[in-house]
Amino acid sequence: MLVLAWGAALLLATRFFGEWEDAKRNPNQAPESRHGDGFIEVRLASDGRGHFVASGEIDGRPVEFMLDTGATDVAVPGELAKRLGLARGAPITVLTANGRGTGFRTRLAELQLGDIRLHDVRALIVPGMDGEQVLLGMSALKQLEFTQRDGTLVLRHYTEN
Repeated sequence: MLVLAWGAALLLATRFFGEWEDAKRNPNQAPESRHGDGFIEVRLASDGRGHFVASGEIDGRPVEFMLDTGATDVAVPGELAKRLGLARGAPITVLTANGRGTGFRTRLAELQLGDIRLHDVRALIVPGMDGEQVLLGMSALKQLEFTQRDGTLVLRHYTEN
C-alpha cells in the first residue's frame, strides 16, 4: 500500500511540474481577449527569456506562435506545414539564423490569437526550420497595433463597425 501511495505521489508531482514547465515556456496557453468599442485586444505575458510565446490557431488547427518583429512574414516549419495541409507555392530564398535556405510562399486562410482573427495572411513554409513554433512575423503583426511595457505585450486589432 505504501508503494502505491509513493507511486501516486510521484505521478502527481511529475504531472504538476510538467504543467508548470509548460506554463513557464508558454505563459499564454489560453490568451485572454478584451473587446472594446471597435477593437479586440489580447494581452500576452513574456516568458522567462523575454520572448512572447502564445497558443493560437492556423486554419482552425492549434499551433504555438513566437512573436518575431524581425521576420517579414509568418514562418511555418516544414513538418508542421505538412500536418496543417499548407500548399507550397513559389520557392523563395530565405535568410534565417541558420543561414540561407529555400522556403515556399503560402497563404493562411485564417490565423487566430485569442479572439483576434486575421484572414488571408501571407506566410512562408521553411523546410529547414527546427521545432514546432510558428514565427508570427510582420505579415500578420502589421495588421495590429502593439505596445510592450513591463513584460506585457498588448495586441490590438481594430474591427469594422
